[in-house]
Amino acid sequence: MSDTETTPAPEPEPVAEPAPVKKTRVKRPMSDKEKKDLTKHMEKMKKGGMDAKEMKSHRMKMMARMRNGMTVGKAHKDIGGK
Repeated sequence: MSDTETTPAPEPEPVAEPAPVKKTRVKRPMSDKEKKDLTKHMEKMKKGGMDAKEMKSHRMKMMARMRNGMTVGKAHKDIGGK
């Protein structure tokens, strides 16, 4: 019997999986149409009974999402708005 038969082959080192790639969206300024759409949306929210503090918070969240390319409707659904 030789040494190669009695000694098990060394196990290969585990390969580290690459870190998941985070999708980044392009932040861009809002177009005039998007601004008008957001203003129209906020008027609806005001008529719906949102107070000033809620309005400001909602508008900021909407603007952040719209800069990332979402439409008014998609942004509103993403927030889970009223």
